[in-house]
Amino acid sequence: MPDAAGPLVIIGGHEDKDGERLILKEIAQRLGDGKLVIATVASHEPDGYFEAYQKAFGALGVTHLVELYVEERPETLSDHVQEALDGAAGVFFTGGDQLRISSQIGDTPVERRVREIHRAGTLIAGTSAGASVMSDTMLVRGSSAETHRIGDLHMAAGLGLIHDVIIDQHFAERGRIGRLLGAVAQNPRVLGVGIDEDTAIIVENGLATVHGSGGVYVVDGAGVTHSNIAEAEPERTLSIHDVRMHLLSAGDRFELITRRPGSAKTLKCSERLSEVAPEDRKAIHGGD
Repeated sequence: MPDAAGPLVIIGGHEDKDGERLILKEIAQRLGDGKLVIATVASHEPDGYFEAYQKAFGALGVTHLVELYVEERPETLSDHVQEALDGAAGVFFTGGDQLRISSQIGDTPVERRVREIHRAGTLIAGTSAGASVMSDTMLVRGSSAETHRIGDLHMAAGLGLIHDVIIDQHFAERGRIGRLLGAVAQNPRVLGVGIDEDTAIIVENGLATVHGSGGVYVVDGAGVTHSNIAEAEPERTLSIHDVRMHLLSAGDRFELITRRPGSAKTLKCSERLSEVAPEDRKAIHGGD
C-alpha cells in the first residue's frame, strides 16, 4: 500500500515572491483554501519574514496563514505554539540558520507534531535553511566557491523528513559543488542534492520533480573507487574518483530509490515505482 505522507517542497532559497512565483504557485495550488503555517524558527530576527510570505501567498489566493516562531526550546511545550499546527494543510520553514531549527524544535512536541501531520498527508516546504534541515544529516558550514578541504565541513542532525539525501542550497550562486562532494565523500550512501536559488524539488513517493528557474545537481557516490577523506590531513584537498553527477532543470525528475534521472516525457512515476516495493518507498520518504 503506498505511503500517505504529504509532499516535500525543498527550495534552494530566494524563490520569486513578486513575479510569476512559480514555486509558491505550486504550493498554493496544493493548499487550496487550507491553512499554511509559516515557521520562522530559523531566523534570529524573524520580523518581516511572515509579512513577506503573507503578501506573496495572498496574491495567489492563500489567505489563511499563521506564524510559528520559537525563541527558546521551552516554548515548544506551550499549548499556544503547538496549536499553531492544528488543521494545517501545509508548513513552510523559512530561511536563516538551520541549526536554530534543529536546536530549538528537535526532539520536542513541535517536531513530533510536524512529523505526525506530514505522515498524514500535510505538505512540508522549506527554503534555504528550511531546505537543508529536511534531511537526516544536514550541512551546516563549509567554504564555498573553492575546492573542498577535508577538514572544512560541519554537519549536524536534521529533521529527517527525507532519508539518505543531504541537501545544499544557494548552490550555483555560491559555488558549493566542492562542499557537496565533500559531504558525499564522507558518506557515499547518501545522495548529495544541490539546489539553485528560485528552484525547488517536489518529492512525492520517492520521485523528485524540478520546478523553478535554476538547476538541481545530484551527486551520486555509490560508484566511487577512491577517496582520501579518511587518510589525509584536514588542510588537504579532497580527492574522489568515479563520482557521478546529474544536472536537472525544470520538468526533469529523479528517482531517489533507483538513483535514475529522466525528463517529464521519458520517466513515468507510475511505471517505474511499480517496480519498487512499498516498504522501500517508505524508507526514502515520509516514514520513521
